[in-house]
Amino acid sequence: MCFDTDSAPPVAPVAGASVSHDHLTLQAADGNELSAFLATPEEPTATGVVILPDVRGLYRFYEELALRLAENGHMALALDYFGRTAGTGTRDDEFEYGPHVEQTTDDGVQADTRAAVEQLRAAGATSIVSLGFCFGGRASWVAAASGHGLAGAIGFYGSPTRQRGGPSVVERAHDIKGAILALQAGDDQGITADDNAAFERALTDAGIEHEIVVYDGAPHSFFDRKQEAFAEASEDAWRRTLAFITRHA
Repeated sequence: MCFDTDSAPPVAPVAGASVSHDHLTLQAADGNELSAFLATPEEPTATGVVILPDVRGLYRFYEELALRLAENGHMALALDYFGRTAGTGTRDDEFEYGPHVEQTTDDGVQADTRAAVEQLRAAGATSIVSLGFCFGGRASWVAAASGHGLAGAIGFYGSPTRQRGGPSVVERAHDIKGAILALQAGDDQGITADDNAAFERALTDAGIEHEIVVYDGAPHSFFDRKQEAFAEASEDAWRRTLAFITRHA
């Protein structure tokens, strides 16, 4: 599990910022309907962010994260993975996501990601970055190799070597378009230093602009308001995230 149901992004609201938000139902090219949450800054912007959640899909952590991004001047759309197996609409904290995760495929997740990208483009975004966490961290990097025309892809504690519904990110490195930012946990029991080193080699060999940052001692899912011991790592990761989005806008 990446986050508890009462977790929240370790990012303070921007005082005085005005944003709007909407719950949407999108349709992918294969006909799948999926839930999404869109946050839009008051001032027009050409920058969009597709948020790819952890294994639980869309819930309030990612809605709040979308709001924080919008307060910083970026349209942000968080999507849900489980339209094909669980339908659309809100779910309670008891939702058993595990069986639905096992039924996901890269083709399905990327079809949904493309629908999110198209929604942002229709709203005026001309430069789009993906941002994912855990399951979504890997999916974010896969998105950069899936022909969506992304400017870049950010992943928090994603696995670059895991084959989950498709080839690993390392195996797809030569298909990646756009820059890559990896924000990894040094004490992650599921993603090792060897995994990160393999990612570094693959991106370098493919000539991809990239940065892999490993926060020593930080656990998987350190980016959480409740993880006060790792507030410094979270602050640095958020700063890098915003700088990456701005740099590649």
